Amino acid sequence: MLRIVNLSVEVDGKRILKNVNLYIKKGETFALFGPNGSGKSTLLNAIIGNPAYKIVGGRIIFKKTDITELPTNERVKLGIGMTFQSPPKIGGVKLIDILKHCAKLSGREEMILKLAEKLKMREHLNRSLNLGFSGGEVKRSEILQLMLMNPDFVLLDEPDSGVDLENIAIVGQAISELLERDKDDREKAGIMITHQGHILDYVSADYGVILYNGMIACLGDPKDILNQIRKNGYEGCLAKCLKDMI
Repeated sequence: MLRIVNLSVEVDGKRILKNVNLYIKKGETFALFGPNGSGKSTLLNAIIGNPAYKIVGGRIIFKKTDITELPTNERVKLGIGMTFQSPPKIGGVKLIDILKHCAKLSGREEMILKLAEKLKMREHLNRSLNLGFSGGEVKRSEILQLMLMNPDFVLLDEPDSGVDLENIAIVGQAISELLERDKDDREKAGIMITHQGHILDYVSADYGVILYNGMIACLGDPKDILNQIRKNGYEGCLAKCLKDMI
């Protein structure tokens, strides 16, 4: 579904990603780990086509189409969706209006109230987008928008950051449904950034990837990688990964 080939990306003239290669098949979910500043959010923003992230080398191929030069709106139409770590607060724009627009992309207008109920967001529908929302409410709002868009490929930038245990369960179960993790014949795929790994208690992942200094440094079982990071830190985890490869 997604091929990233020798991708290099700059932000404000600084090289962040360096010849990144990644291959994600239909139905696969990748958990993306890495220390702060390693390029995790840069990778997701490059895939979605954020113009602040300049691709200076390589290609992004989605469903056999080279999207490297496509604007964000065209990538969304092809079936890519993203939730942001810190989405903007927009006064005067009601959540319900954003949801209607998201639902129109997928023809899921009839699902708005049902999914708002599932994400416990019905009381927020007529409030300004994210204005005065708690951290958990912002995350639920983001996932609700994405569920209504119903993309084929899902990008999740730290869906578990700043979220309490009650909200992480709601968000995690919704993401698991969105990624069809309970199905054997999954069509949807995605990348999920996580630091603490709490989201993995609710959303299973097929592979874990460590991004380190702008490069893919390790790939393996996500739970094993997470345990190694917790036990030995990133340096220790990478040392073990390298030893296992030899």
